[in-house]
Amino acid sequence: MSAPRSLGTGSGVFRRKPIEAIENSVETGLQRTLGLRQLTAIGVGGIIGAGIFSLAGAVANKTAGPAVLISFLIAGVASAAAAFSYAEFAGLIPRAGSAYTYGYAVLGEIVGWFIGWDLLLEYTAIVSVVAIGISGYFNDLLGFLHVSLPQWMAGAPGTEPDGVASGSYKVNLFAVLLCLLIAFVLNQGMKNAARFETLLVYLKVALVLLVIVVGAFHIKTGNYSNFFPFGASGAFTGAATVFFAVFGYDAMSTAAEESQDSQKHMPKAIIYSLAISMVLYVLACLVLTGMVRYTDIDPEAAFSNAFERVGLGWLGAVIAVGAIIGILTVLFTFLLGATRVGYSMSRDGLLPKWFSKTHPVRKVPSRTTWVLGGASAIIAGLLPINEAAELTNIGILLAFVVVCVAVIVLRYRRPDLPRTFRTPGMPVVPIIGIAFSIWLITFLQPATWLRFAIWFVIGMVVYFGYSRRHSLLHRNGSESTSD
Repeated sequence: MSAPRSLGTGSGVFRRKPIEAIENSVETGLQRTLGLRQLTAIGVGGIIGAGIFSLAGAVANKTAGPAVLISFLIAGVASAAAAFSYAEFAGLIPRAGSAYTYGYAVLGEIVGWFIGWDLLLEYTAIVSVVAIGISGYFNDLLGFLHVSLPQWMAGAPGTEPDGVASGSYKVNLFAVLLCLLIAFVLNQGMKNAARFETLLVYLKVALVLLVIVVGAFHIKTGNYSNFFPFGASGAFTGAATVFFAVFGYDAMSTAAEESQDSQKHMPKAIIYSLAISMVLYVLACLVLTGMVRYTDIDPEAAFSNAFERVGLGWLGAVIAVGAIIGILTVLFTFLLGATRVGYSMSRDGLLPKWFSKTHPVRKVPSRTTWVLGGASAIIAGLLPINEAAELTNIGILLAFVVVCVAVIVLRYRRPDLPRTFRTPGMPVVPIIGIAFSIWLITFLQPATWLRFAIWFVIGMVVYFGYSRRHSLLHRNGSESTSD
């Protein structure tokens, strides 16, 4: 005997929750406080960070030369292909969880589970990596002020520089405190947290515009000669590197249930945040490679060094401080993403219900926020940045593949659904997103694949040992349903 259609479609591990059931569900412990401006700011906050302040210089110096501009454009086009797919789903399924929720609804529970399971680690690890990176800026700033931290709190074990005895470093205390600070801010309620994030994003964008405007007066067109010093392949290789600087809207889209009008605002916020970020990236690359010949660009502190070269050292110091503030917004966006994915998985019964409990007043998943904030603090405090970075990237690329595949499948399976945004160029645009994401996966290091395999096996054990039996669709009797 078949269960009512509202309970679920599909069977076994590929059971799906009907789109109508997700759309019409009103049960949520979250509070809708975010407008279009706040959502766009969260997206920009997640996209613009190390990409401008360090990555652009490193790629220009070692990989692409002035064609780093082309690298960002290629990465932007590829990212936009996935962004359009996210935008269509965001307008269609206004629920927290982003790629996890979309995969669950279209491709089945086990697909949604593994995307959600991997994004929990990926987003948490990104928070840790960024916190470690900011702590490096902080230590440099302290050195400029002739202040030194006790060695036991200056870094993770094994990161001691030359001249410092091995074993002197015990914990990267500043990185730990940063992770906990962001968890605290997120727990103050989305309205207050979004104000904090929006203010920092405004400061960051203002700083980038200052760099672009002032730097434009010091461009020497001769520096653009030999635009492709590493050949066209250098620009494509650079695109694979900078691609990781042009996503962030995916984490922002996890806040769909906290948007005042998700179906209208979320698609716009995804597109606006990527468009704003790409314009700033392209202009910043033009200024950087125009001010300094690519061979002379400092890959570690590109803009600070560039302005020192033209006699504007004071602006270089401002950029160093601004980089700390600007990259802080990345922590906010990705920890937000991790907590909302965890909240959604718990609410669907795939993780213990304890994690989806929201604060009675602030209406945020405070338990999940503190657990994941604490996890990111432990990783940031005890692992070197290269080891923490090995935990990232593959899950996000796989999420892009899943979302792009799902938008194609759903367009043909349910063309009747009302869509507030439709991915253009169907199915070519999503296929571009799929192809580019798979291509980038081939660039990942063996250590990343090993981590993914271990996490995948753990996920298999958790899913078949707990999640499959506790899933709401299983308990509602959807095991026997069919399409």
